Amino acid sequence: MNDTYVEVMVNRKTSPLLGVARIVLYALVIVCFLLGIVGSGVFLVGAVAFALVAYFVLPNFDLEYEYLYVDKEISIDKIMSKEKRKHVMNVDLNKMEIIAPLTSHELDSYKARGVKIYDFSSKEEGNKVYAIVYENGQEGTVMVNIEPNEEMLRAIKNVFPRKVLDF
Repeated sequence: MNDTYVEVMVNRKTSPLLGVARIVLYALVIVCFLLGIVGSGVFLVGAVAFALVAYFVLPNFDLEYEYLYVDKEISIDKIMSKEKRKHVMNVDLNKMEIIAPLTSHELDSYKARGVKIYDFSSKEEGNKVYAIVYENGQEGTVMVNIEPNEEMLRAIKNVFPRKVLDF
């Protein structure tokens, strides 16, 4: 069996507002807890609600994406707070129409048609983002934005030489 295996990890850029929101949320938990002890029990309910939001919602904003290329398929997983992993999508490259840099004019016709776009990139300036356009059964043609490394692009180009542009 001669399967090609390439793994790429990409950290998503976190918003500076997330740090501010985290501090404000923790402050609200503390204030509501102290007011609940001194005053009404209603504030204790608020403290519990804010604590639950801090525990369940905030970790979902610290994201990493893992791209795993194995034998003509890219599996994309989302890793939240380096603790929880969620499988997001499989891209069957046999159904791929093109893979090109996001700035390529080859993608203009797909963008003009209004295809659905999935963005699994870091959203950082200067990183080279590639778009994979492929036929997804239930959704039709979709565009998936990823940041593959050269090894992954080379592995894909070895199998699909005419579909990988600007490598």
